[in-house]
Amino acid sequence: ILMVKIIICVIAYLILAPVIGGLLAGIDRVISARMQGRHGPSVFQPFYDFFKLLEKEPITVNNVQDFYIACFLLFIVVTGCFFFAGMDLLLVIFTLSLASTFLIIAAFSSNSAYPQMGAERELLQMMAYEPMVLITAIGFYLYSGSFNVADIIHNSKMSFPYMIGIFAGFLFILTIKMRKSPFDLSMSHHAHQELVAGLKTEFSGKTLAMVEIAHWYENIFLLGFVFLFFANGTIAGTVIGIVVCLVTYFFETFIDNNFARMKWNVALNSSWLVAITLGMINIVVLYFM
Repeated sequence: ILMVKIIICVIAYLILAPVIGGLLAGIDRVISARMQGRHGPSVFQPFYDFFKLLEKEPITVNNVQDFYIACFLLFIVVTGCFFFAGMDLLLVIFTLSLASTFLIIAAFSSNSAYPQMGAERELLQMMAYEPMVLITAIGFYLYSGSFNVADIIHNSKMSFPYMIGIFAGFLFILTIKMRKSPFDLSMSHHAHQELVAGLKTEFSGKTLAMVEIAHWYENIFLLGFVFLFFANGTIAGTVIGIVVCLVTYFFETFIDNNFARMKWNVALNSSWLVAITLGMINIVVLYFM
């Protein structure tokens, strides 16, 4: 029965994640347009753009670039499957880091200045958010006694009241991970980047479509992390978790439209400061509970 549940969760993630992720991207565009006094595109515009990219003539700098992007998409999907199958959080985090590494290598392989600078900034962003992500996993372990996602979800007590500092720290680095301003340093969906499209400047057609759908998968997985703070094995906990995920996404969109992009050193220093203060203090409190 347990194996059947795992298979159902994984299949549901594979099918629903790109649909929900694309809809969230469309809602993001509509909300952003309203905040800027514009009408904005349809909620389904990300899907129109995605299928349009699939129809474009394949033009790549080199063949190896497509391979690296395919690996990036594959490991993003595998990361989400591990997460929604209830597996080890550390394995999930390491697989996600591997996926990001393939994206960086793909940008470096282009031998073009813009994507290479974007790749360097992506490395800096990884250095910025990875400590807080690991602290989050450690916090869940100290609270629940397990790194397994399934054990955390079915814990009888909601972890949020005991992990408020870690939750706040995770929300901070979520802005980096979702590539929202003020920390959209390596690439951006807005037209204010001095690096053009940054890391994905040389990506086009099906290659760029793979990057886009990978982000949809990744955003759902990241919101799943937010859900863990409120899950307690009950229907009420599930509803609260889903509502908080939606509010979190709106909050990230609000920040994206109301803050100017900052320099890489601000992102790095502020993320480490948040990890040391909010994250580590919360870890110490959990350890002595």
